[in-house]
Amino acid sequence: MPALNVIVMILGIAVAGLGLIGLVAPALLLDFGKSLLTEGGLYAVAAVRVAFGLLLLFVARASRMPRTLRIIGFVIIFAGLSTPLFGVERSAFMLDWLSTQGPAFVRVIAMLAVAFGALVVYAISPRRRSTV
Repeated sequence: MPALNVIVMILGIAVAGLGLIGLVAPALLLDFGKSLLTEGGLYAVAAVRVAFGLLLLFVARASRMPRTLRIIGFVIIFAGLSTPLFGVERSAFMLDWLSTQGPAFVRVIAMLAVAFGALVVYAISPRRRSTV
């Protein structure tokens, strides 16, 4: 398996892992989000998003779902580039709003993260060869 695929798989597992943390302990996930509410934190999140999106574009061709990964890659790149434009204050407002919705709502969002991470891992994993 090429190195970029391994990196994308690790990132997919990390996203699913963060989602699992949100399912088990929603407050812990919100605290993690709050720890990123600095100008430097937002730039770091933006850089990770852009890098992840670019990686998805690079590995999409050889994946099980090339068109899907390309679309997701472009969406993530756009999200990454727009992240700093939101600013710390607006991001804090959005995170506060999310926390007021209650743990069940945070768990639903976390389930989406688990599903997304699993989708990425599935799409990148090697196809099984038939033995017939």
